[in-house]
Amino acid sequence: MKIEDFMLTCPSKKFLGIECFGCGTQRALVMVFEGRFGEAFHMFPAIYTLLLFFAAVVLNFVDTKRNYGNVLVILAGINAVIMVVSYFYKHPLI
Repeated sequence: MKIEDFMLTCPSKKFLGIECFGCGTQRALVMVFEGRFGEAFHMFPAIYTLLLFFAAVVLNFVDTKRNYGNVLVILAGINAVIMVVSYFYKHPLI
């Protein structure tokens, strides 16, 4: 069995035939854990900002004395911009 056998399928891609903004996240995460950093970035360019975001979320729960709200909002915004730009780069409208 491979790790791909346990990955969730994208409902948008499965039912509509259209990739969503997050398509490739699971595969990119596996590639990061396998040490294939360039391939992970090519698969899903927002993977590293997404990992930073989740690290900040964990830090927010662990370090309750500080407020990481601003950091989380900034990272979420950066991540959203990267996801949208990379989506339209891979799938141009014309």
